[in-house]
Amino acid sequence: MPKTSARLLSLLSLLQARRDWPGALLAERLDVSPRTVRRDVDRLRELGYPVVAMKGPDGGYRLDAGTELPPLLFDDEQAVALAVALQIATTTGAGIEEAAARALHTVRQVLPARLRHRVDTLQVTAVDRPAARPEPQVDGGVLMALGSAVHAREVLRFDYRPVSGPGRGSSGHGAGAGAGSVREPSDHNPGPASGQGPEHPPPPRRVEPHHLVTWGRRWYLVAWDLERDDWRTFRADRIAPRTPTGPRFTPRELPGGSVAAFITARFRGVTTAAEDGVGGWPCRGEVILGLPAADVLRHTREGIVEELGPDRCRLVLGSWSWLGLAAAIGRFDADIEVIGPPELAAAFGHLATRYAAAATPPRRP
Repeated sequence: MPKTSARLLSLLSLLQARRDWPGALLAERLDVSPRTVRRDVDRLRELGYPVVAMKGPDGGYRLDAGTELPPLLFDDEQAVALAVALQIATTTGAGIEEAAARALHTVRQVLPARLRHRVDTLQVTAVDRPAARPEPQVDGGVLMALGSAVHAREVLRFDYRPVSGPGRGSSGHGAGAGAGSVREPSDHNPGPASGQGPEHPPPPRRVEPHHLVTWGRRWYLVAWDLERDDWRTFRADRIAPRTPTGPRFTPRELPGGSVAAFITARFRGVTTAAEDGVGGWPCRGEVILGLPAADVLRHTREGIVEELGPDRCRLVLGSWSWLGLAAAIGRFDADIEVIGPPELAAAFGHLATRYAAAATPPRRP
């Protein structure tokens, strides 16, 4: 018979492997008597493991949830997966970086040398995108509240902090895909602003939460807005949940068929996949640039570039706004001939007026 400590570890491993274990089957797997199994179960309970005895013709045991977290037992693959997941968790922006780093240190200390080497071969370094200000962190309690509402399919009420100032979104209405920008998909349209100010804050939002997702180290709630009768994507760091939650709801089908397709489309401003090769942006225009096609192509991630001659090319590009599209095309520092549409030509005229005013020195009093 194996030593008691080794037998207890084997018993714990079996109890973690499946939900219910008949007592006779446990005794057979451990090569001990049912009486020994009962004694070992009692020892596990003394160590803090909530092992529940099941009544019935066969009897049996189940490892249940307890009030405290007892020591856990992992096989090799589980231990490596846990360590890797904790290392990645330090880069999520979910406000759990310090706790994840401490948990990773704890797990790494008890890993066998062979597993520690496997974990140490993966070193993850979080590199933030250059920005005027750091990315906002999400409170872990907020994420838990959102995740619980999604899991329970309960209507959620929350206050939503509006966006203001130069940091609005990732790029606001700036340059389009050709300039390498990405617009923030969160809900920037809180509704009519009449009567709303510091003295009259807007009413709480009421939504049916469907998914809690991450994109670009930010967390978002994908939900059906009950007031606006439409899908909305909210940034989690601007959400302040209210309690209690509302009634349960029946999940709706997301446009695009999956949350991945939906959130990708929202970041790019479309609800269906694009078929014209320019990303499906809401504002798309066509111009002729006085540059070689090869020079334009090097700086265009999305769009269509067609060579028209040694120093001329045709460019079809998209963006979130006509002004943003005009600004994106203007960065090529070349002669521009607008093919269409008229909105793009008007945007160039608007920018020309604005830039001319900016080039004029201000009058000094």
